[in-house]
Amino acid sequence: MSPSTVWFVVIGASVGAYLLKLTGLSVPAGALKRPSIRRAVELIPAALLAALVAVHTLTDEGALVVDFRLAALAAAAIALALRAPFIVVLLVAGGVGALGYVVAG
Repeated sequence: MSPSTVWFVVIGASVGAYLLKLTGLSVPAGALKRPSIRRAVELIPAALLAALVAVHTLTDEGALVVDFRLAALAAAAIALALRAPFIVVLLVAGGVGALGYVVAG
């Protein structure tokens, strides 16, 4: 990919992100007072983050894979279920992921 293409993509993504932010700011305040809309707006960030985690954990170059990353995600989920502090969750997930990477080669 040429440098000019990279810059075109970066600038295009920046403009798109700005327009998306502007669209969100232009929603009238009255529309967000409805309980159903408010609940949806509050849940969207968590759903998007969960989707990103799932895609990055379970895919590799467009193919569905089950490998050490899934074990690291499961370990993090177990640590969260046990109400471990966030730093412990990160260390557990990182440790399991690293161990799986070393074992899997």
